[in-house]
Amino acid sequence: MALTSNCDDMPTLFVDTQAPLDVLYDAASYRILAVTQVMENLSMRGSIECQSFILSDFALLCAIPLRDGCDVLDVIGRRLRARSPE
Repeated sequence: MALTSNCDDMPTLFVDTQAPLDVLYDAASYRILAVTQVMENLSMRGSIECQSFILSDFALLCAIPLRDGCDVLDVIGRRLRARSPE
């Protein structure tokens, strides 16, 4: 499955939807926790002054791995729902 964060109409980054669930979970949590750690470190600092384009770039830098992690969690969720009887 193509990642949402691909920057072109021809995707080049994909999630292996058939990978073991624990591997998918590790991939998602690695990305989400990395961004969480950066954001927590930033929040513990005092005032941070910088230009708005730097904040925009930083937000994009954080959004890409968060989106990737959410895409992988989506795959996990679909796989788990397909396994459970309704």
